[in-house]
Parts: sequence; structure tokens; C-alpha cells
Amino acid sequence: MKLPSLLPAIDSALAHGSAVVVQLVSPAEAMLNRRLADLSDEEREALEIDLSPREYVIDYLTKSFPVRLMAVFTDESGNPRSEPMSDEKGAPVLCRSALAARDRMIEQLCALPPIATALDAIIERFGVDQVAEVTGRTRRLIVGRDGCQRLQSRSPRANVAETQAFMDGAKRILVFSDAGGTGRSYHADLASKNQARRVHFLLEPGWRADAAIQGLGRTNRTNQASAPLFRPVTTDVRGERRFISTIARRLDSLGALTRGQRQTGGQNLFDPADNLESIYAKEALYRWFGLLFTGKLEAVSLGLFQELTGLRIETPDGSMVDDLPSIQRWLNRILALPIALQNSIFDEFMGLVEARIDAARQAGTLELGLETIAVEDFTVLSDTLLRTDPASGATTHLLELEIARALKPLTLKRLEEVHGLTGQRQRPVRNARSGRVALIVPARSVLADDGTRVTRFELLRPLGRSHITEDQLAESSWEDIAIGAFREAWA
Repeated sequence: MKLPSLLPAIDSALAHGSAVVVQLVSPAEAMLNRRLADLSDEEREALEIDLSPREYVIDYLTKSFPVRLMAVFTDESGNPRSEPMSDEKGAPVLCRSALAARDRMIEQLCALPPIATALDAIIERFGVDQVAEVTGRTRRLIVGRDGCQRLQSRSPRANVAETQAFMDGAKRILVFSDAGGTGRSYHADLASKNQARRVHFLLEPGWRADAAIQGLGRTNRTNQASAPLFRPVTTDVRGERRFISTIARRLDSLGALTRGQRQTGGQNLFDPADNLESIYAKEALYRWFGLLFTGKLEAVSLGLFQELTGLRIETPDGSMVDDLPSIQRWLNRILALPIALQNSIFDEFMGLVEARIDAARQAGTLELGLETIAVEDFTVLSDTLLRTDPASGATTHLLELEIARALKPLTLKRLEEVHGLTGQRQRPVRNARSGRVALIVPARSVLADDGTRVTRFELLRPLGRSHITEDQLAESSWEDIAIGAFREAWA
């Protein structure tokens, strides 16, 4: 699902003179080995292999789809239970409708076009002459000039040669995995021929935060001609936030464990709202369950949610259960829902999360851990001794600082490139009191605790940005102005 966006993005980066680095976890060599093992001698002579997870999904459905009839009985406590049915000979009794449903799903899967693996799709699109592969796989499928597939072996020294080809500029794209990227650097080294800026696509972050950060660090080293541009690749399926949340949480933990700074782990790559296991997300989920129970959500009803997920929110006597599902369990069940329903549920849930994060940010209580603040100059206003260790004599001080930070205004050109000025969603405005101008663009709406949806806008100004609700905007001094006056005032 990511390739239709990734491949054009690579084309765009190459057109701008950049060098592309793609980070992934698995090169799918195990899938290739299984497919090759199933081929006959005749099929090996003329290879025609579609490396796609389709066969694994079909195999999973064949072996794991529930097709046995279940017999319902009552246990000693009076609770209804079920057990698989068997005939008088002990053979399992199968459900015809379940078998038909499974066969229909398999038939639909077989009719779908194969989904190529990311690494092979990139190589097929740009060719082996342009793509340097630094992975752990020992053989790969390539398409020759005649259009036929060939099996190519890769020696252990292939990664060294491929890395050198990329650093010399002979190849402008490099794809590396966890196994192949150990101990190597792909940055715009001043000592190498290829000093083009690296555009680093984080295609598969994986589950290990240390490996993800280590991979990102391979294009960001000292003695480099330019800093890399990191581009995490995601889909518009809201359920994918489950995986982004895991890596974001582990990056935060990694930073806290390594240097005592959470910023060190994530390098500000993720927003606080991306961590769905934070205190704000847990509070939002508890409130989401409350709104679900009282029927104030638009995306799903209580009965439908319990039926689709198997999570019990309501007790037999009609009250809400005390032991609500954990956020990890809730996220895992959401992944099994249809994508449209996933997106609707996540939109409402994220509205609750962002409302809490915005409230904490405005109150100055947003938990971000220690932060590194770059300043132009600072002055120590006060130095208070808090404690002196009796054993070592080490002291702890509280410093009050006055800092001077360099202003980095948003240029009109950049504003127009990112947001545009003349669309129906953009509103150039001027504050009647201060005379300052801003561009108003729609932002994600949030949910209040009573379940009502609060419409928000983002207020873009030359030296900052903030959010404002529809009611606050109506009561403010912001007034619409013409495009010409807006351009002149912004510049």
C-alpha cells in the first residue's frame, strides 16, 4: 500500500538531485526460498514467480478459518459454553456455510493482482544499475532485458561493493535492511564523491526502537556535506497508528534510558499524539468507552462494537464493566475492523487525544521529558542551591535563565508551497487590533468530553502557529482581507 506513494517520491527526490536511501526490515528472502522449494524442475528452467504474501494468507485461511460446528452447553455454574462437535465416529462436523464463506474469500484472494515486495519493486522500477542493495539475502530475482526472471546469487562481499557504488555516485538509490546495514555509513560524506543530500525514507520502522534509530543515524554523521531529510512512509489506514505508536513509545523510552532525554530517542520525529500508549491516550480511551456506552459516538454503536471486536463493555445487568480493556488490546481489536470503520473510530479517538494534549500544552503541563533548546545567547538570572550530597559534596542547582533565540520566519513562498493561498480551504485574515496577518486552514476537529465535535482551525503566522476553535474565531478580531493585501503585509 505504500509503494504507490513511495516510488513517485523517489522519482521526485532524484529529479531534485538528491540521493535516496530506503530503510526496511526484511528483504523477503524467506518468501523467495519457500517459493523456489515448491517449484518443479521444469518450472525452475523458466522462472515465473510472483513474490506476494497472497499464498500465506490463503494458507492461513485454509488452516485457521473456523469451519467446525460448535455445540452449546451449560456448565456447572449455569454459564453457556461451547465445544467442537464430532460425529459418532469421532470425525469433526463441519459447517457448510463456513466452508462456503472460506472458499469465497480464497477465490477473491486468487483473483487479486500480486502485491510485490518493497525491495523487489524498487529494483524492478529503477533497475539494478541504479539501486544498491545492502541486505542479508544471498540470492534475488531480477528481470533481464528480455523480460524474463533470473535468479542471481549474492556473495557476502556484495554489500561492500554496493555501498561503495552508492558512495561513489555510480548508483543513486540505496536500500538497506537490519541485517545488511550493520556498521556502514551512507551519509553525504565530504570525503566521498556522492555528496548529494540524502533523502531517507523510513519504509519499515520495525519493532526495535534501537534498530530504527541506528538505521536513521547511518545517513546523519559528522563530516557531511548536508543533513539528511527523513521521510517516514505511512498509509492513510488509521490502524497503522498501532505500529507507529509502538515505535514512538519505544523511541521515547530509549531516549530516557540512554541520556535521560526522551528527545534523544525520537529526535522529535514523532508528535506526542503518535504515542497511543501515553497517559493522554489512556485517559482519552477511558473517556471514549464512556461515550460509547452512552451512545454519543457517531462512528459505531455499543452493540456493533462488542459484536465486531468481542470486547465486553456492558455487564449483564446493563452497567459498564469496571475492568475496561487496555489500550493495547483495544488497538489490536481495532485492526481487525473494516478500514472505513477503523478510520471513523480513530478519528473520534484521536480527537479526544489531541484535545487533552492541546489542553496540557496550553496549561504548560505537557509531558515531553527533558528537551534540548538551541539559543543564540543566554544569561543566568539566578542560581539556587537545592542540595549538597553529604558523601561526595556534589551540588544540585536550580538555574533561572534568560535566553535569546533566533527567529526563523515562515516565508510567503514556503507558505504558498505547503498550504496554498487561493483555495476554498484557505482564509487570509488580518487582526483588527494588532494589524498582523495570518492564514487560516482547517485542522483536525477534537471531541469534547460530552462527545460533541469541536471544529478547529490552524492559524499560520510568520513567526508561529496555533490552533483556534470555530467559536473562538467568531469572537476574535480576525477579519478577512484580499490576497494582494495579505501578500504585501506578510512580506
